[in-house]
Amino acid sequence: MSYEHARLELANLKEKIQSLQNQLRRFPEKNLYCTKNGTRFKWYQSDGHTSSYLPKSQRPLAEELAQKKYLSLQLEDLLEEQKALELYLNYYLSHVRHTDQSLLEHNAYRELLLPHLQPLSKELAEWAASPFEHNRLHPEQLNQKTISGNYVRSKSEALISTILSKYQIPFRYECALHLKSVILYPDFTIRHPVTGDTYYWEHFGLMDVTEYSQNAFQKLSLYASCGIIPSIQLITTYETKANPLSIETVDKLVQEFLAK
Repeated sequence: MSYEHARLELANLKEKIQSLQNQLRRFPEKNLYCTKNGTRFKWYQSDGHTSSYLPKSQRPLAEELAQKKYLSLQLEDLLEEQKALELYLNYYLSHVRHTDQSLLEHNAYRELLLPHLQPLSKELAEWAASPFEHNRLHPEQLNQKTISGNYVRSKSEALISTILSKYQIPFRYECALHLKSVILYPDFTIRHPVTGDTYYWEHFGLMDVTEYSQNAFQKLSLYASCGIIPSIQLITTYETKANPLSIETVDKLVQEFLAK
């Protein structure tokens, strides 16, 4: 696992942990344990000191406590995974020598290596580097730095940017797109590194919020009415608080649509 991969996985993991912790706060304080009596099971709730029997009439409470136990065990696993990733990242930063990066920081070597590290056509390289009309709204929200040095609005957009850079895919972030009488700013405007074909990538990160999801569907309808069809020219990703975007999903989409 690369350092960048591990760092992004850790960010996703922390979001999952936060989501589970929020869910667990809604459950009753006591915990459930079960005992077997012949062929039947008995339910008990406990505060760690005393316990009390739960009759069958209190099955809804037993089910709640069972859900709590299940989510608590999931949380334990994620916390252990978080600890392992943090140990790896700390070790990497402390012990791994970044000799390749230091070579790229040397101007003479960088000039010689860059054409081979980013083997884009001259036209695509110029397109990626040239200025463009971009979204000027809420610049204070551009607080996530990407490995390319640009700033985006969310961790998930930073993840997408990282994978695009990994595969040397030329892109622009929030470049203006004029459709009918509307100006949109797709999260990413992308050129295929071989064919030069243009793709757009929209990430919808709050699909569990009703007003946001309604706006997302309206935007998708506008794209389609202008001949930019999801899964053809338009790449889309979605997430909710309980289901954050994963690096595997992004990597798979990049390989499917944009790999050389």
